[in-house]
Amino acid sequence: MSGLWLIMGGLFGMSAVGAGAYGWHSLDGDEDLRLMFMLGVDYQMWHALALAAVAWIASRPEMLSSKLPLIAGIAFSSGIVLFSGTLYIFVMTGTLVVEGAAPAGGYLMMAGWAALIAAGWKLRKAAA
Repeated sequence: MSGLWLIMGGLFGMSAVGAGAYGWHSLDGDEDLRLMFMLGVDYQMWHALALAAVAWIASRPEMLSSKLPLIAGIAFSSGIVLFSGTLYIFVMTGTLVVEGAAPAGGYLMMAGWAALIAAGWKLRKAAA
């Protein structure tokens, strides 16, 4: 499972670089919209890196039977799509496709971090 999260982190990281270049060089006009787009890029990149951490944690022998890396990976990936994706679509089209998708994505990102905290706690206890 660790390979999946490393691939997902790489894909989200790579596409964040592309989105950032697009947002910086191609979005003209309303500066608030450009900032909103770049906020989506920032959150996508940070959580792509978090998926790399999930890959590392999932590869640890103490975590092989744990669902925590799976929960974190799903939460981070879904959070990126809902939060950053909603911002990207809104900035480019002016349409809010699904009401509440961005906040739901933010909550999923927080759930991913909570799962990482729990995994850290489990690793800490296993080392003791």
